Amino acid sequence: MSSGTQDATQPEAIAVVGLAGRLPGAPSIEDFWRNQREGVESVSRFTPEQLAAAGWPTAMVTHPDYVPAAGVIEDADHFDADFFGYTEQQALISDPQQRIFAQAVWHALEDTGHDPARFDGAIGVYAGQFANKYLPLNLLANAGFRGSMAAFNARPYNDKDFLATRAAYLCDLRGPAMTVQTACSTSLVAIHLACQALLGHECDMALAGAVALPVPLIGGYPVVAGGIFARDGHCRPFDVASSGTVPGYGVTVIALRRLADALADGDHIRALVLGTAINNDGSAKFGFNAPNVQAQAEVIATAQAVAGVASESIGYLEAHGTGTPLGDPIELAGLTKAFDTTRRGYCAIGSAKANIGHLDAAAGAAGFARAVLALEHEEIPPSINFEAPNPALQLERTPFYVPTEVRAWPRGQEPRRAGVSAFGVGGTNAHVVLQEAPAPAPRTTATGAGTAGEGEHLLVLSARTEEALAAAAGNLARHLERHAGLDLADVAYTLQAGRRAFPVRRHVVCRERDGARAALHALAQPPAPTAATAAGGAGGGGRAGGVRQVVFMFPGTTPHPTATALHHEPVFVRAVERCAQAALPLLGHDLRPLLLPTGDATATATGGNTGGSGLRGVHEDPRVHAAASFTLQWALAALWQSWGAGPAAMIGAGDGEYVAACLAGVLDLPDALAATTAAAHARAQAGGGQVSEAQALDFAATLARYDRKPPQIPYITTATGTWADPQDVLEPAHWARHLREPSRLAEGLRHLGADSARILLEVGAGTTLTDLATQHTPTPALPSLPRTHTRTHTDTTRTHTDTTRTHTDTTRSDRAHLLDAVGRLWSHTVTIDWDALHTAARPRRTPLPGYPFQGRRYWIGPDSGSYDPLGLEEPSWTSRS
Repeated sequence: MSSGTQDATQPEAIAVVGLAGRLPGAPSIEDFWRNQREGVESVSRFTPEQLAAAGWPTAMVTHPDYVPAAGVIEDADHFDADFFGYTEQQALISDPQQRIFAQAVWHALEDTGHDPARFDGAIGVYAGQFANKYLPLNLLANAGFRGSMAAFNARPYNDKDFLATRAAYLCDLRGPAMTVQTACSTSLVAIHLACQALLGHECDMALAGAVALPVPLIGGYPVVAGGIFARDGHCRPFDVASSGTVPGYGVTVIALRRLADALADGDHIRALVLGTAINNDGSAKFGFNAPNVQAQAEVIATAQAVAGVASESIGYLEAHGTGTPLGDPIELAGLTKAFDTTRRGYCAIGSAKANIGHLDAAAGAAGFARAVLALEHEEIPPSINFEAPNPALQLERTPFYVPTEVRAWPRGQEPRRAGVSAFGVGGTNAHVVLQEAPAPAPRTTATGAGTAGEGEHLLVLSARTEEALAAAAGNLARHLERHAGLDLADVAYTLQAGRRAFPVRRHVVCRERDGARAALHALAQPPAPTAATAAGGAGGGGRAGGVRQVVFMFPGTTPHPTATALHHEPVFVRAVERCAQAALPLLGHDLRPLLLPTGDATATATGGNTGGSGLRGVHEDPRVHAAASFTLQWALAALWQSWGAGPAAMIGAGDGEYVAACLAGVLDLPDALAATTAAAHARAQAGGGQVSEAQALDFAATLARYDRKPPQIPYITTATGTWADPQDVLEPAHWARHLREPSRLAEGLRHLGADSARILLEVGAGTTLTDLATQHTPTPALPSLPRTHTRTHTDTTRTHTDTTRTHTDTTRSDRAHLLDAVGRLWSHTVTIDWDALHTAARPRRTPLPGYPFQGRRYWIGPDSGSYDPLGLEEPSWTSRS
């Protein structure tokens, strides 16, 4: 990070591209921000009965100096063991902190819009945690556990040394994985180290954060003389009535990338990190636990110097802000010293601790997230529990003020900036300078099947279970309801390219937001069990045993082979132009107006009368019609291949076999087109009846002039109903037989259907082969395009849960049918190249709800009657302080 004025587009800046967390009163980061801006205090209060049931001694929780308050999270003892491949025993002996941290890491990765399995680079993890209480207070206090073999394997599931490495293992991350521990500043120090690793190119994405959970999972605290905890159970940073902090618990994970990389990948950038710094107090202070004004001032000034920004440009400061009578004045004195300005009262100051309590090791990341969200949402959240400033602050002499209501913080001519501080017991201090994200670049205007903007969009959802998928659909529907400004193309692309594909899969083809929401709400209703779901198909879900192989089925010559859905697909258009150029000497006609109709040519190609376009009567020439059908199929095959759905095998009906032979490399393109037109001519001479032997031999003599090679892709020949023999296809007699003898197409389809690892895709117009294949084989079959017909209305939304059946729908556009086919292939575990689907107009990644973990309780408690959390029969703080 350079000195001088920091430009938001400089590659030295670090982009915040993902946030995840479970915080008091907030199961998600979105809920956390809502609570912060609305000034919600998320500190819970517990009854003696609740605390006793959790395991605390009655004498403790009924003591007058005990405050039964803390910021806690729900279901902290729950975990989705199946998702991460844990056995029940592994889940039971694992520290809940490590469990929920792994889930938060997964959600942070999802929030970036990147699947680590497809991410081009190394992803690092820098993380810390609160002290492990589960092992000593629960596991080792349980006689059954102590006497089991599991006791010898518990350390890797509990020791904080393994926090980051276990998350890296569970999420398959290959960058550095380091546990960081500096007490209350742990997670902000982890963010600093993550930024340094990115700048040093040790990794290409870094996850940083921390987790804090107590045992028992709910509880309060004793108020003792000289302690840091508030007597009234409220944290009041900078307030005259402040008496200390309140314990809080939860997890926060931040995802970071170099700005240049984030911009190149279309990431959703929430904010920028311009500079970071860490230091230590040393011994020049009252004691080990005491803060140091000079050291705090130095770390703040250093971070600003690294960022290359002036103090006057910082509009918000997320303070350490514990609300202690001693700590707050020292912190504000250090801030004022570091800011070194004569301006007064221009910079808002606050602390998330007022809302959620002090999260110990995770506190810095929670504060960092609050400041990032303030920049992203262009609002400064209120500081709750504040009525009047602590006189010791001398607030009126500082650059700071305490906002008591949410304030607009709009973009202006100068970038908005924020600072974040965290100070650890023992003296390790950290400070970060943030800046608003650069404004998104204008969208490109290129179009394609997955293009941003108008048209249909393909939303894909997957999960490990039906229940999780239903929950994911419902969560996404509600997200679309809350965020009216979302572009469906961004949503579609993020789901396609940025999320892991799990076995249970569904897809939705939609045109607008209301239709998408309705379809998703329908998916949120768990389907009734069917034979398909019982067998593992899950209505298009994954197939046990891996990815299906795609088989191309070419229908041959079909009526009116237009391709209105594809004229914006560059790959398809280039393929049509190549075929048209090769066919022009054969036909004397340009095929492009037939396949890519525009203006008057559209009406002519579909049978209308435009009066002189030069194409009148072109359908009367069977050679032109056959060549156009060949071109459609060949170009559509090229498009499917560009999307990653290339054929493992092929079959063609009639003239469709020439397309298969061409793709297999048996015939080159001009020769395959010539063979197609020659065959069409022979059939026309036969009056639509059986081609004579003489005509077939003449056709074979024609074919003998063309170069023929053994097939590079296997295909079924309908001359025999089985695989084309590499030697037979070199003989002209084989082609004469194919033209003259009855087709053995049905036999070939049954042959293909014998392998359950295949899926049949009709590559052409209509559903003829799809319908036929459904009659002859249980192997899934689907069309690329609908039956040929004229339609005027294209605005539809469909939800698909049954990919084993084909529906003819005359109300949907060709593009919707094509996207439906993409979704069905993906639902059958075919790998799709999503970037290719979106062509040059790649949409942006956007934050969407994370995976709905299906957790259940994994908890080993202490033996009944042997649990004393303090290790004492009577608390030592029996007298009031």
